[in-house]
Amino acid sequence: MRHRKSGRKFGRKPSHRKALLRNLAKALIINSRITTTEAKAKDLRTVVEPLITLALKNDVPARRQAYRVLGEHKLVKRLFDDFGPLFSGGGGGYTRVVKLSMPRKGDAAPLALIEFTKKPAGAPPSGVKKPADAVPES
Repeated sequence: MRHRKSGRKFGRKPSHRKALLRNLAKALIINSRITTTEAKAKDLRTVVEPLITLALKNDVPARRQAYRVLGEHKLVKRLFDDFGPLFSGGGGGYTRVVKLSMPRKGDAAPLALIEFTKKPAGAPPSGVKKPADAVPES
C-alpha cells in the first residue's frame, strides 16, 4: 500500500528522477515557461518554489543551496538577480500550472504549461519565439 507516500516515481530510479526535476527547473528558470506533462509540472513546483524562496533571502548560504540544485553559476545569478526582486513581498504561489487541452500526440499524455506568475524584465512576450529558437527557412 502507498498510504502517506508522497511524490511521483515517473517510472525512474531516484537519481534519474532527481536529474529530471533539476533539468526541468533549469529550463524553467531560463525560459520562464515550459510545456511538459501535467504530473511533471505539478512535481516541478516542489523544486522551483523553494528556489524562489531562497532567492528572496539573497545571502551567500542561500546562493550555495541554490547552486546545489541548479549546478550553474549563471542560473543562480539569474535566479537571485531577476526572480528574487520580482517576487519580493509575496507570500508564495510563484508558479502556475495551466492544463493544456490537447494531449501529447505520441502517447496521449496530458500536457500542462508551467510558468512563473510574474515575468522578469528580459523575458520575451507570450507567444513570441526568441531568435535562438527560430527555425531557419529552407
